[in-house]
Amino acid sequence: MAVAYHTPGVYYEQIDANLPGINLLRMDIAGFAGIASRGPLDTPVPVESWRQFKAYFGDFTSAGYLAFTVRAFFENGGERCWVVRVADRETASESDITLRSASGALDIWRIRAFSPGMWGNNLSIQIKELNRAQTVSSPPNLDDRFLNVATTSGFERAGLVRLSQENGYSAIKVISHVDSVEGRLYWLHPDPEKRLPYDSMLSGFNRDRPIFIESVSYTLLVRESGQLIEQYSNLSLVPEHASYGPRVLKQVVTQLALQNTGRIPAVPRTVVIEEKRNVSLANQIVEIIDTTSSRFELLQGGTDGLSKLSVTDFMGEQVSPLDSDLIKARKRRGIRTFELVDEIAVVAVPDIHIKPAVQHDLLRPEIKEPDPCAVEEAPAIAGNPEGNLPAETPPEFTNDEIYRVQSLLVQHCEEQQNRIALLDVPFLASQEDEHGIATVLGWRQRFDSKYAALYYPWIKVVNPFRTRSTQLTRSIPPSGFVAGIIATGDFEVGIYKAPANVGLNWVQDVTKSIGETAHGVLNPQGINVIRSFPGRGIRIFGARTVSSDPDWRYLNVRRLIIFISKAIYQSIQWAVFEPNNFLTRNKLQLSIGSFLTHLWTQGALAGDSVEKAFFVRCDETNNPPHEREKGRLFIDIGVAPSEPFEFVVIRVGRAENEIEIRESLYGGRSY
Repeated sequence: MAVAYHTPGVYYEQIDANLPGINLLRMDIAGFAGIASRGPLDTPVPVESWRQFKAYFGDFTSAGYLAFTVRAFFENGGERCWVVRVADRETASESDITLRSASGALDIWRIRAFSPGMWGNNLSIQIKELNRAQTVSSPPNLDDRFLNVATTSGFERAGLVRLSQENGYSAIKVISHVDSVEGRLYWLHPDPEKRLPYDSMLSGFNRDRPIFIESVSYTLLVRESGQLIEQYSNLSLVPEHASYGPRVLKQVVTQLALQNTGRIPAVPRTVVIEEKRNVSLANQIVEIIDTTSSRFELLQGGTDGLSKLSVTDFMGEQVSPLDSDLIKARKRRGIRTFELVDEIAVVAVPDIHIKPAVQHDLLRPEIKEPDPCAVEEAPAIAGNPEGNLPAETPPEFTNDEIYRVQSLLVQHCEEQQNRIALLDVPFLASQEDEHGIATVLGWRQRFDSKYAALYYPWIKVVNPFRTRSTQLTRSIPPSGFVAGIIATGDFEVGIYKAPANVGLNWVQDVTKSIGETAHGVLNPQGINVIRSFPGRGIRIFGARTVSSDPDWRYLNVRRLIIFISKAIYQSIQWAVFEPNNFLTRNKLQLSIGSFLTHLWTQGALAGDSVEKAFFVRCDETNNPPHEREKGRLFIDIGVAPSEPFEFVVIRVGRAENEIEIRESLYGGRSY
């Protein structure tokens, strides 16, 4: 709206420049795949605290390093990661129990642990009938479609009720309609279009005598190792009811939900209810659950799926665009599930190095009823006389198998071009022996990529399973610590900060002490050494990739270019289908230039002036008429990272309805 200025003076007027900016992205988010005692299989789950990890995936387990890695990540500054549980799908199973009807003629619900694993065998359920509302009819009852009652309070449509008379006759009905004005409960809805499948006339009762009516719902109590952990009240058997059991306690961690929100509840529901009936309730006599036989029931049949664990469970299979959703879900396992999460910036697979210890943590303790006033005691666990079941143990993988998984991890990062693989050296190479360095150097020669970094040696932490006969510390891969230090650098300084020379938290020692001489051999080869310095603690003292190209030697440079490319790619999607003219090219050049200027002022780019730090070209010189006629638009972006080589050129091209980015090195400044 135009403003008329009549009085001389200075006026402030806000003008919308309509210039899309470049959004800053997080590069601290990690992805970890490994072994856990619980949690959904082959599903990336976003975790934002150690407590949340324990709620979904369980505590430390001697069968894997995943929990140790995630704890190290959070202890060293990490704030968000995606966790994928790996197991053999064919042998992993959930603990469950089936609830039957009171007549014994129908299986009604299957109650199972929310994820596979032996942990579910520690669960027990107790289901009680709940009668929240009661009333009585007002005889005589002249119409079998409804009953006139003393009060309708507490009754609702699709509610399950029990009707009974003093002569002992009773029946189960579903309320079709509640008329609170007339004081009626309808069994056959007056509007035929609103009737439920269970609607029927009332029969079998003496019309001249009062009929007692009480609502029927259920309370589900869940115990773990005898301790009450969850309680769900007012669960209904009727699918049309808002509190229908399988609807209230459904599986919440699904890929669709994660794609839509990227968030999950802080604590999962321990059990899931699934409808057991093969036919609809409309074709059955309405029944109730047998609560007499489910006073205290143990869930059974849970297995971890570790005894037959293979590298395929870590690697999955290549997914084709032509595959159906079902085939894609079957092929996407382990590392390949990371393809579904674009925000991941660093990835690691620590459990490919697993060396299972003697397992005590997964043994099932004897369950005891926690209520001291209870008359009924928990049933004894069959099998082991001590009430325990042996836990499954994963196999130890060979070096060739470890290499297959790590090479796929590197390949995944090269294909995605927006993340870095953190590689751990094999277990034996990290131990104190005379062949350690030679083994590490040999392992380093297997990789050549600007999207991966190798760390050595392993790190010792307090052993949570220590006893008088076991070691006080446990050696674990360092990738979780590195991911946490990367996050700390991003938060405190910026993406351009090298993740090195920072003291590690939650550590006891390193598995091998590296001196100056050995470090001088390892560092030039691109092996990032973790060293113990007197008075300074244990620190990562290297920040190199495993690339043979000296221009991509430093990890912080590689991550900075990923950050710039990803931020620009996501923020200029608006340019697709825009007119390929001077105005569009100018908008792109200005927004990208402002973004790079901001990075330069932070110290991410070298040079004592903007002109020496970067250039952005999007004009007639790189967009001649014959290219514009083909629907193409090119942006040449050159940046000088704060390292001694010159420019990295990021060429952004728009061809028809797509935007793509290509990187190349630019040796000189005469651009």
